[in-house]
Amino acid sequence: MKVVILHDWLTGFRGGERVLEALCEMYPDAPIYTLIHDKGSTSPLIESKEIITSFLNKIPGISKHYRKFLPLMPLAVEMMKITHKADLVISSSHCVIKGVKKPEGSKHICYIHSPMRYMYDQYDNYFRKSPIHIKMAAWLSRPFLQWWDKRSNRNVDHFIPNSKFVQKRIQSIYEVGSSVVYPFVDLEDFNGPRPKKEDFYLMVTAFAPNKRLDIAIDAFNHLDKKLKIIGKASDKELTHFKSLITKGNIEFLGELPREEVVSHIKKAKAFIFPGVEDFGITPLESMASGTPVIAYEAGGVLETVTEDTGIFFKNPSSQSLVDAINRFAGKEFNEQELLERANVFSKNNFINNMNNEIHQACG
Repeated sequence: MKVVILHDWLTGFRGGERVLEALCEMYPDAPIYTLIHDKGSTSPLIESKEIITSFLNKIPGISKHYRKFLPLMPLAVEMMKITHKADLVISSSHCVIKGVKKPEGSKHICYIHSPMRYMYDQYDNYFRKSPIHIKMAAWLSRPFLQWWDKRSNRNVDHFIPNSKFVQKRIQSIYEVGSSVVYPFVDLEDFNGPRPKKEDFYLMVTAFAPNKRLDIAIDAFNHLDKKLKIIGKASDKELTHFKSLITKGNIEFLGELPREEVVSHIKKAKAFIFPGVEDFGITPLESMASGTPVIAYEAGGVLETVTEDTGIFFKNPSSQSLVDAINRFAGKEFNEQELLERANVFSKNNFINNMNNEIHQACG
């Protein structure tokens, strides 16, 4: 079976790219079609593939400013043409790439991380603090992008959402049925010795509005506890979040090598997860490290973290998070239960479940 893989953009290596890497393992001869490719930004396996890009990739500096070109992305997608023979097209999509026209006679299965969250239910979170010109551009383009997004679904034969949370959003927004296949945690990354827990809490995060870093900072401003934050941020983002800090107990570590990230997760007392995620890989990484999770009670995390592996807080507020951290201090967790829960979300399970769905869809 000839397979072609679609992915929105290749500008880093996060949860979506880990799924893409697994798809590349499943179909080693499949080329990748994507809007933008920042060479060297992803894993060696992905970089080794034949990668075909859109006209957007020719714009200088696009890999750092691609979000500003969102209104142009539907045009870029519609201008892309799959020139390889394809019996099956698999898209890994959270934005527009599912709209690339499939070759005649082929099937298109979309592994969907989310409908465009910044154009639907997360619109206010993303743009409420944006400069006026960005707010205006988002407001003007939103109706068209929603219309185009729904229209592009005519190109998809079967949706596979990454969580029941996303499945409900697909049903609500797109009014189509779907079958859930959960992503995975790279369990091998977290094998090896378990270092002694140290006296700090940890976030590993992007600096997007839905991550609610502001809640975590405000909570630790009211606590005599250490918070370390790992993640890549622009100078502007870093300046903004540092301005929210009122004490010396919060530390930004920036972007770290994978080995150092894993080491910090293993040593942390608990992992802080205050945002609403469609699924959320980092809580699974925390559990695979034997580290419990303190999470906001919403989104995909409800399908991974249990009362035996973490503590939830009910309101998206710093006070609610403070209360949860105080409750955490009085509770003990069994490391074996944390590891067993993470093992449910293995790469083998993901590949087996994807194969089952693909075989059923292709009939």
